[in-house]
Formats: sequence, C-alpha cells, structure tokens
Amino acid sequence: MSQLKKGAFLNYTTIILTNVVGLFLTPFIIKQLGDAEYGLYTLIGAFVGYIAVLDFGLTNTVVRFVAKYRAEKDKEGEENFLATTMIIYAVISTLVIIVGTICYFNIDSIFENSLNPKQMESAKIMFAILIVSLAIVLPAGVFDGVCFGYEKFVFPKMTKIIRYVLRSLLVVGVLLLGGDAVSMVILDVSLNVIFITIMMVYVFRNLKVKFKLHDFNKRLLRKIFGYSIWIFIFVLVGQFQWRVGQMVLGIVANPVTVAIFAVGVMLGTYYGAFSTAISGVFLPRATQMTVHNATPEQLTDMMIKIGRLSFIALMYILGAFLLYGKQFVYLWVGESYHNSWLIALIIMFAYTLPLVQGFGNSILEARNKLSFKAIIYLVFLILGTVLGGFLAKTYGAVGMISGSVAGWVVVQNVMNYYYHKVIQINILRFFKELLHKTLPVFVLTLIIGYAINMVPGQGWLNFIIKAVLYSAVYILLMFTLGTIRFEKQLMKKTLSPLFNKLKVNA
Repeated sequence: MSQLKKGAFLNYTTIILTNVVGLFLTPFIIKQLGDAEYGLYTLIGAFVGYIAVLDFGLTNTVVRFVAKYRAEKDKEGEENFLATTMIIYAVISTLVIIVGTICYFNIDSIFENSLNPKQMESAKIMFAILIVSLAIVLPAGVFDGVCFGYEKFVFPKMTKIIRYVLRSLLVVGVLLLGGDAVSMVILDVSLNVIFITIMMVYVFRNLKVKFKLHDFNKRLLRKIFGYSIWIFIFVLVGQFQWRVGQMVLGIVANPVTVAIFAVGVMLGTYYGAFSTAISGVFLPRATQMTVHNATPEQLTDMMIKIGRLSFIALMYILGAFLLYGKQFVYLWVGESYHNSWLIALIIMFAYTLPLVQGFGNSILEARNKLSFKAIIYLVFLILGTVLGGFLAKTYGAVGMISGSVAGWVVVQNVMNYYYHKVIQINILRFFKELLHKTLPVFVLTLIIGYAINMVPGQGWLNFIIKAVLYSAVYILLMFTLGTIRFEKQLMKKTLSPLFNKLKVNA
C-alpha cells in the first residue's frame, strides 16, 4: 500500500477514533472536573487558540514549498526556504510571548464579571503554561509540513494517533488521582514536548533534511506570505466559526455556560466529520476534473453525485439527533446540558448545506478563487459573532450559536449565487436532484421514527433499541426508495466484501 493510501486510511482512522473516544471521554472529564472547571478549561483553551492564529498558515505553506523544491530537485532552495521559515517562526514565537504577556496581565479585567477569584487564579496558571507551550509548538509545525511535503504521511499520522490514545489514557489516570484542569494542561504540554522531539529526530535522521540559510531573500518572503495569507484568513474563519463563542460567553456569562456551549459545538463538529470522511474519497478526482477544464455541466454532475452521498449520511444523523438526541445528551452528560442538544441541532441544520456542497470548495481551490470565499466568510462570521454576543446576554449559549449560524446561512446563500454566476454550477438542478427521492424518504423516516420514540423507557437500553429500529428503517427505506442506480451499486460494492467474508466464516 502506498504512503498516500496509508495516509488516507490513517486519516479516516483518526476521525473515527477522535469521535468515538471523545464521546466516551467527555462525560468522564465533565464528571471528574465538574461543570464550572470543565468550562474554565475549554474557555482558556479557546482563548489561547486565538493567539495560535499567529501561525499565519505557515505549516500548510511549508508543505507546498517543500513539495515544489523536491519536484525541482532544488536542495539548496529547500534548505534556504526551511531556514527562512524558522526565522519567521522565531519572530512569531516572540510575538506570541509578547501578546500572551499583555493578555495575561489583563485576564482580570477581561473575565472580571464571569470568574470568581479561585477560577481567575487557575485561569492565569493555565494561560501562562499554554502560552509558553504555544511558542514552542508553532515552530514545530514545520516538521509536520516537511513530512507531508516529502509525501511521508504514515509516520506523522501514526504519531498523532498514538499521542491521542496515550493522552486519553493519561487523562483518565490523572483525573482519577484527583487532578484538575491545570493538571490536564500540564499533561498536554508535556506530551507536546515529547512528540515534537520525536518528529524532529525523524525529520533530521530519517529524511536527512537540513535547515541552512544560503540567502535571506525578500522575494521569497513575499512568496511565502502571498501564499499563506489566505490560509491564515481561513484559520481566522475557523476560530470565529467554532471557538469565538466560548470566548464571548466567558466574558458575558460564566464557565458553566461555556461548558454547555462547548459540548454542543463538539457534537456539531462530529456531524461534519462524518460527511468529510465520505466526500474526501471523491474530492481528489473532483479536483482533477477542474484542472482538466471540465464543463460546467460535468462539474454540476459531480457536485450532485458527491452532495447526494453526503446528504444521505447527514440526514441519517440529523434525523436520529432530532428524534433521540435529547435523550442521548441527558444520558451522556446529564440533564443540565439540555441546551447542548439544542446548540448541536442548530449547528447541524446550518452546517448541512456547506457540507453537501463541499465539492464547490475544491473547484474554488483548483481555480485559485478561494479569496472571495475567505473574505465573505470572515466578514459575515464576524457580524454573526457580534449578533451572537448581543443575543447571549439574554439567551445565553443558545443566543450565541443562533447569531453565529445566522452568519453561516447568509454566507452560504451568497456562495450559491457565486457558484451559479461565476463558476457556472447549475445550482437549481443541484438542489432538485439532491432532494430527489431523498427528501420524501427522510420525511417518512421521521414520521416512523417519531412513532419509535413512543417505546417506553429512559435508560441506555431504551435509547439503543430506538437507535437500532430507526437505523433499520432509514437504511431499508433509503436503499429501496431514496437512492438512485449509482448509489445502489456503490453501496453493494462497498458492502459485498464484508458479506463474502461473513459467508466464508459461516
């Protein structure tokens, strides 16, 4: 198996592992820390996350430039680029320390209305540790970038999987021994240092990479930042989309509200991961189509094909969460997290359209037209955050997410107009064929699923019975009534090796 295929396999393994372990680990962490302490932990993590954007998208830039120099067999150019990048990172790390120090001495005024004195003390300790860690971790991104630029995907991805599993086990141990949020931060920082060292050894010893400044070239600097600026803007978009709400709530509300919001957002991101795992299989081929000047009609066909597969998977999850999600959240983290279910549901509804149109992003990337999307997203997500902050004063976490997703909805409508007018995707046909057969089956499944919800009981066994019945109904109805010929063939092809193996074992 090639490095590329192994890397893709490990990528999906990471997605599944992160989601499954997260579902089991999160309620344990909340129980051990308590709602307020968990909220404080996520709040400070989000706060430091904003400073982490000072990376300016350089890690992805390293991948692109290293791959370019390797293709050109320009070893000196590669060495000079990597040395230049480390100089830039030295400046960035210094900037992180400066910005972090300013923020540290203003934490009291930032969170004066939401944290008590004990929480404020813990917040300062965690923040100081994480800022120092960030100054070390950001430059270490170069080593991941080098591995990917050399098309060595297995080692860094395996390292991350091992780190995640080890971290999960150690978190359980630390918390069982009475550790608190500060202990978890120290654990994370320690693991970062260990695994950064491992990556450095691999890059220098196995890949024989050198960092050597031959010429400090201003033109190279312009190229680096010219490429990384749009990555940086998308990083900012991600911060406003997933993290800024925690910061706003940490200022206007309290750590418990932050914890409720964080759990809801986490469930919403899991929703997106399932769709990405499906569409990611087709996106490389889709990108090749755009490079080879595929017609608007061909691009529309591919967008429909990928969109329908994502939509079928997403409607299964959305329907299940709409019907039984409240019961799941109550059993998972407790009834005090009722609003987490509502927050996740709002995210899922708003996030569905961008997910089923993921192919559109590949077209923009292939045609070098991401700048429009980056700017429009950033503008409206900032406006959505402002609206969310205003609503949060009255409606708490639900108000915050409502304002944020309002920005998402506006952006996606603007992007649909852009896809139609500029990229010439037939958006009306896309929606017509996306909903063909699938929407009636989804509605029918919801009606039957509502009846299934009448099964008496409250515990996990009751939830599992409902989930199994709902899954059987959805799969049966969608396969027989909701799918078209291509989708039926794809499902049969995917499942046939499993059935053949079961027959052999029988």
